[in-house]
Amino acid sequence: MIQILSTKTLLDNQREALTNANFNVIEVDFIETKSQAFELNEINDNLIFTSQNAVQSFLLDPKSEDLKTKNVFCVGLKTKILLSESGFNVIAYTGYAEDLAEIITLIYSSESYTFFSGNLRRETLPQALKEAKVKFNEIQVYETKLTPQKIKTPVDAILFFSPSGIESYLKENKIKNETCFCIGTTTSSALDGITKNIIIADQPTIEDVIEEVIAEYK
Repeated sequence: MIQILSTKTLLDNQREALTNANFNVIEVDFIETKSQAFELNEINDNLIFTSQNAVQSFLLDPKSEDLKTKNVFCVGLKTKILLSESGFNVIAYTGYAEDLAEIITLIYSSESYTFFSGNLRRETLPQALKEAKVKFNEIQVYETKLTPQKIKTPVDAILFFSPSGIESYLKENKIKNETCFCIGTTTSSALDGITKNIIIADQPTIEDVIEEVIAEYK
């Protein structure tokens, strides 16, 4: 039986998709995220979110209700759904931060933005906005902590969902000849120089990663 390690706990339906396809699944959370205290002041005309964690944290503040008049730009379909269901108007969403940066800098560069982020966020978006001289500020609303641990069971494949998940995994484990399934190119680039044995999901969702696993071992 093929052993799969998921570097985060899956939802029941995600896990069942793998077990029904006859995989043995081990799940370990290699990172944990938690909301942190923040102040919602000096908010610009538009809001930017690059993760569901940032949205969940932001929504904990009762003042977030008052910001529904502002337009939102975000990364990720699930982030968009969470925002839309919470009553926010999402103007644009993309699969990757670099694509969102391109839309903002090419089409909406005269506007101002507030970027809600985590402590381990990538430089991609802020860097692009700075270079294009787009007015923005940043509010950190959640923290990501690495929770590395040693995996003693040999596995055939590892599922990675973020660069920090890879960093955490590598603190206690080595990647030998396991196939690494990555949620996207930002995540896979964290494996540069470590392994070439990488399969990247067509779309950056957990479901697409699982589909790739099933297709690969059929």
